[in-house]
Amino acid sequence: MNGQTRAGSKPYPYELMLENPSALDRLDVQFRWGDYGIRMLRFHHTSFPPGRTVQFHKHSDFEFHFIPRGKGKVILGSEPYSLHEGLMYLTGPGLLHYQEADASEAMDELCLHLDIRRLEGRPEAGGEDWGESWERQEAHACVRQLEQLPPRPVPDNFKAMECFLTAYRAWHENQPGVMTVIKQAIVQILLRVARAYDAPPQPLLPSRDMKHYRYGLAVQFIQDNYMAPLTLEVVAERVQVSPRQLQRIFRERTGGTFSEYIESVRLSRICSELAESDLTMDQLAVRCGFSSSNYLHYVFKRKLGTTPMQYRLQHREQRHPQSQSW
Repeated sequence: MNGQTRAGSKPYPYELMLENPSALDRLDVQFRWGDYGIRMLRFHHTSFPPGRTVQFHKHSDFEFHFIPRGKGKVILGSEPYSLHEGLMYLTGPGLLHYQEADASEAMDELCLHLDIRRLEGRPEAGGEDWGESWERQEAHACVRQLEQLPPRPVPDNFKAMECFLTAYRAWHENQPGVMTVIKQAIVQILLRVARAYDAPPQPLLPSRDMKHYRYGLAVQFIQDNYMAPLTLEVVAERVQVSPRQLQRIFRERTGGTFSEYIESVRLSRICSELAESDLTMDQLAVRCGFSSSNYLHYVFKRKLGTTPMQYRLQHREQRHPQSQSW
């Protein structure tokens, strides 16, 4: 029975899956998410003809049910609920339930059945924590919430159903990375189902020390562009902070001003060039961001207590000492 017959002129979004409703069930999809091992047991589309019933049963695993079309009812534990397009619910682990399509209207269902197990770290690392801490925290928060969901249907407000079609299309079109797409679709379903119920308090997300972060960005930009006519305003704009804030950050981090830091970077480069090249003072001034060789001479003498030429001679002698004569 096709989508047009069932829904009149309204197209059925999951028509493609009707070609091979259980295709994904044949794939052995297993992956790790945080501290959990996840194995896909079933990931398919099924259709209940009018009046069909599935008697009371339960699962030791997680089974997610979505209703993309039609209507019926479900009994979760001892509580009956009406089902219609756009609802979803979770059965298991261990929840006794009964399903039934409407007596006069068929009901379609998208089903994801997962074995989700807590793992004990990474075996080759002797049981140590595995993966990024934020991923472990997010996976744990999601699975913990799924374990505590109330046994009742809710609207699929965050479009978890769409992930079924994403996964099926990846298989159908033999897309590159099809197994990765399926894994991501499964994780998205878990997250979106958890989000559809009352959300728990947001876990503490990893955050940056913004002063340290902006200082690092500014320093890197200066290191990359010291030869240009940099100003406090130019660098502040690049790191998206006010000039006053940037000046304060440099004082806190270096004990000096922004200009003094740039001078130190340029002088460090000048010293390397003096020791290793034969460039003239005019060439060095242009190459290292000084407005003129005279200003370079002034800053160099003030900061290092010697002239550029004296520095060059001294370091050339240290690198190439004259042979002693006897």
